[in-house]
Amino acid sequence: MKKLLAATLAITALHAFADDAALIAETKKTALTIPPKLLTMVQEEIDNGSYHGAIAACSEKAPKMAAAASQNTGWAIRRVSLKNRNPKAVPDAWEKATLEEFDKRLAAGENGMMLEKSEIVADGDKRTLRYMKALPTQKLCLNCHGTEAQIAPEAKDKLKTLYPNDLATGYSEGQIRGALTVKRPL
Repeated sequence: MKKLLAATLAITALHAFADDAALIAETKKTALTIPPKLLTMVQEEIDNGSYHGAIAACSEKAPKMAAAASQNTGWAIRRVSLKNRNPKAVPDAWEKATLEEFDKRLAAGENGMMLEKSEIVADGDKRTLRYMKALPTQKLCLNCHGTEAQIAPEAKDKLKTLYPNDLATGYSEGQIRGALTVKRPL
């Protein structure tokens, strides 16, 4: 009887693990469509000499893409940062701890492009899938997120107007600028 119970529990655990892995894979597939689209839009604007357009891509178009994905899925999808530019991009406790973990993992030699975390957490009496994917600073990001000397004058002026309390500068290429985060109710 004990062997049957142990076998039943093991099979149940394997099914739960497989179900969780499928949920995580589906979440990643949906959420990870946003960053490449954003980078393409920003690069196109910079190539056209429009830092105002690049800023608008990040400040207006990216939140709209995340909002549309959230509306289509019923999940909460957004970008967060430890050094936020947008006051709405402040991480919650789980996200903050994950961003700090990403910084430690990057310092330990992990590839910033590969940093991600997923976890199923209790959210009151419900389960929630939490997922985060690091967004390392790329060379093109330095036009608006780099050091004082790297940020174009026209970008500085626009950023000061839009974000008087901006914390999102001083980055170097490869640092974790923030993360894409998903809260998916199960």
